[in-house]
Amino acid sequence: MFWGHTGEGISSRQAEFCHRAYRLGTLTENNQNKGAFNRCQRSSKGPKRYQRPASGDANIPGSSVAVSRETNGKPTASPYQDKRESTQFVEERFGRNLDLSFASKAKELIRRRIAGSLTIESDPLGNWEKASESGQSRRSPSFSDSDVYLFPTGMSSIFSAHRTLLASRGPLKTLRFPYVDTLKILQKWGPGCLFYGNASSEELDDLEHRLRSGEKFLGLFCEFPGNPLLKSPDLVRINQLAKTFGFPVVVDETVGNFVNVDVLPYADMVVSSLTKVFSGEANVMGGSLVVNPKGAHYRLFKDTVESEYEDTYWPEDAVFMERNSRDFYKRNRKIYTNAESVCKVLQEHPRGREIKILDPRGTPDSLSAVKDVYYPKYSSTKWCYDQCRRVTGGYGGLLSVTFSSAAEAAVFLDQIEACKGPSLGTNFTLVSPYTLLAHYRELDWSSQFGVDPNLVRISVGLEETSDLVARFQRALEVVSKSRIGPE
Repeated sequence: MFWGHTGEGISSRQAEFCHRAYRLGTLTENNQNKGAFNRCQRSSKGPKRYQRPASGDANIPGSSVAVSRETNGKPTASPYQDKRESTQFVEERFGRNLDLSFASKAKELIRRRIAGSLTIESDPLGNWEKASESGQSRRSPSFSDSDVYLFPTGMSSIFSAHRTLLASRGPLKTLRFPYVDTLKILQKWGPGCLFYGNASSEELDDLEHRLRSGEKFLGLFCEFPGNPLLKSPDLVRINQLAKTFGFPVVVDETVGNFVNVDVLPYADMVVSSLTKVFSGEANVMGGSLVVNPKGAHYRLFKDTVESEYEDTYWPEDAVFMERNSRDFYKRNRKIYTNAESVCKVLQEHPRGREIKILDPRGTPDSLSAVKDVYYPKYSSTKWCYDQCRRVTGGYGGLLSVTFSSAAEAAVFLDQIEACKGPSLGTNFTLVSPYTLLAHYRELDWSSQFGVDPNLVRISVGLEETSDLVARFQRALEVVSKSRIGPE
């Protein structure tokens, strides 16, 4: 469970590298091979970067060609390495990926991209790209990419934020608004957690009462907006309470994302899963942690992170992440536009017209198969979201829908022409029975927070809007037909 909740571990590319090194006999327990590894990663110019390595580098794991040691005592390339070399050549030759020797540069570009998107106030594409290149903010000259830290996964960045609080503030109970894996981290690795599952003003009233009564907390963690009901906590009020009572705030803005919302002014640390919209390709993982230089606890957290942080983000993963995120801003606009169109289809079905339906008891009913649609734009907490929404920002690409029965949810899942899976933020639309996947063994517990067992979560992608709308209309039509009784 540790690996699953905390995101600590190695990526598939790192595992592949180590397996290849093990097979070639170059995997060692110390740094004896460090010089050789650096040689294979060295920078080169022009056409040389696509040439085979020198003979002295031929057996170095991670070089563009690794070889076997069999044929007549002479090294020969295996079909696997030939395929790998060909793939790497295409990636680099046509500008899709940087050469692996530029992995450190790729990480720098990612950090600058995040720093720029977090600090730019007016985000037309040109300004955003300019800020991303410089890593500086017109609003906060002190903020730069040096305050951005990269991690192998989003959950490992959250776990690091939690460890930073424990190391710097001691064993105090943590406050928590919902997300399942973050909640598990706070419950299992620390002195405990006070969980607020509704992101409501009443819960903040309770928190304020506890604080005024002298109760102390390690910090407050929340998503903006939450997952899967897309409710947004009141970050302005949370920030005011944090300043008054001296506790830090950690905000996970993965669902809202850097371009749509600006949560940095209300947080001491901002964490994000770069695996999601930032990458979009579903072929690499990554996470980030940003320490707010204007936060009340900046010096303490900055020093703690610097002393604890180890860059374990695998170089090849960083190269892919840098490539994928180049068009992050453009993709985001298309995704939230599509999401609003999908919401409209779900909200209007089949509302506004009567259909003859038989419920299990055989009595007529005119209720829609669609029970509720959850999206920040149509949430009762929209005003909280709008407090942080950028001028040209949207409401994200994630939404959820519930149906009147489990049977109808199943029909919808079977009929919708989209990929099925538990992630989000992909460039293609992804649908999942979220509650059954995330809370199968605790359905009663999740239900008390309004998470319906029949909830279907939809991460909207980059498909043509008209095609996407037509897919949802077809699926909903089949759901309707499954409910209509005989004339």
